[in-house]
Amino acid sequence: MVALVVILFPPLVIAFLLIMERVEEPLRRPTSQRQVEEFLASATPGDVDALASSGIRRAMDRWRRRRSSPTVPAREAITAQRSAD
Repeated sequence: MVALVVILFPPLVIAFLLIMERVEEPLRRPTSQRQVEEFLASATPGDVDALASSGIRRAMDRWRRRRSSPTVPAREAITAQRSAD
């Protein structure tokens, strides 16, 4: 039993570290000024609440997920709607 633990422990630790590397990579990516400007121009009340309660990183993550969603209207449609108002 001890031999099995000694043999399996290092590969399990390495696998865990590789998985955590993938999880942490988006967290280390800095937010650019252009992304912040786009966020402020198109933020929903929910995005603003996330910014106030959780900070810029979580708000930007929420905004990026919303932008990458296929159900979100194209940027041109949003721009056209704003110019009509």
